[in-house]
Amino acid sequence: MTDTTAVAQSPEHEPDLGRYIIHHIQDSHEWNLLGYHIHLPRFEPFHLFGVEIDLSITQHVVMMWFASFFLIVTFWLLFRKKSLVPRGFAAILESVVLFVRDEISIPNMGPKDGRRMTPLLSTMFLFILTCNLMGLIPLFATATGNISVTASLAIVTFFTTQIMGMVKNGPIGYWKSMVPHGIPLPLVFVVVPIEIFGLFTKPFALAMRLFANMIAGHTVIYALIGLIIAIGSFFVSPFAIGFAIFINLLEILVAFIQAYIFTMLSSLFIGMAMHPEH
Repeated sequence: MTDTTAVAQSPEHEPDLGRYIIHHIQDSHEWNLLGYHIHLPRFEPFHLFGVEIDLSITQHVVMMWFASFFLIVTFWLLFRKKSLVPRGFAAILESVVLFVRDEISIPNMGPKDGRRMTPLLSTMFLFILTCNLMGLIPLFATATGNISVTASLAIVTFFTTQIMGMVKNGPIGYWKSMVPHGIPLPLVFVVVPIEIFGLFTKPFALAMRLFANMIAGHTVIYALIGLIIAIGSFFVSPFAIGFAIFINLLEILVAFIQAYIFTMLSSLFIGMAMHPEH
């Protein structure tokens, strides 16, 4: 019996589609590579300020390493020699960076600040896109389908927003911008808490949106494939596999859209902090 079949069945040998799906979308301390189970290093967790922290290497951590390594090596190989007109894949990467600069960064932050923030936003876009697309390759997993990963990316946006807002307007000017001009004094005690609460809801929405969209498509794909095992009939295979392939192709589009949305909203939040008057 294969691992997939074993997971899809309960101890009473009855199909359990829920366990099958969870097994394939959750993070793991081992990497199933062409039938070989590679056990990843595990470390003893430690406590910091009463919080248990586990720095063990998981499958999604390895996926992020692969994505980072791929981007670093690719850019180094393609742009180690400066050429006036990039060709091939280098031209595609340059067009992506120019798109982020001209269509995302500059419109939300202005020419000067937009160019300054383009490296961060381009890195964010390409990293998220690479992680999203890697999840569509059978040997890999979707790191952005992990709430810890998307939350970490959102935390980067959160701190960048606060830091750049204070750098651009000064600490006092930045926090004063949360109070609209001419607002009656009694409303200050209502508006200010809402604005402060909004500082945290924005990155929370970023993390949840990316996580939910990336895990939803994979859940549907595994549910369709799992129907073959759950129903126990080969007659359902053509329909299940056909719909799974269609959803998988749709996931390619979703991978680009979600990378764009995360980068666009991050740029928008940073721009609003740097230019609160706009």
